[in-house]
Amino acid sequence: MAKTILIVDDSAVMRQMVSHTLRGAGFEVIQGVNGADALKVAAGATVHLVVTDFNMPVMGGVDLIQRLRAMPKFRFTPILLLTTETEESRKSQARAAGATGWVTKPFDPERLVRLVNQLVP
Repeated sequence: MAKTILIVDDSAVMRQMVSHTLRGAGFEVIQGVNGADALKVAAGATVHLVVTDFNMPVMGGVDLIQRLRAMPKFRFTPILLLTTETEESRKSQARAAGATGWVTKPFDPERLVRLVNQLVP
């Protein structure tokens, strides 16, 4: 059975690119357009890994990570931030919230697939 990955990004193009990459590697993909939407989507699904943007309207990536980590079923789920942000202070903020890792946009599809396969074997 394929593992399910939740992609959260306010950019439809970015969601499509990440989804295409991960579906091509054999993963099931569900999507959220921001953190608040992702919480609704995640509540009714079995999610093996989350890939979220940092900056989004309504609810950003750090708030989403904090809220997911507060839910027992997401306490140990790997969460990757996929973002243009590169500042160390932002990375520290994300780690403190519970992020597992960080991928910089534009992303390398092969590297993303390798990382996801390591985190969800």
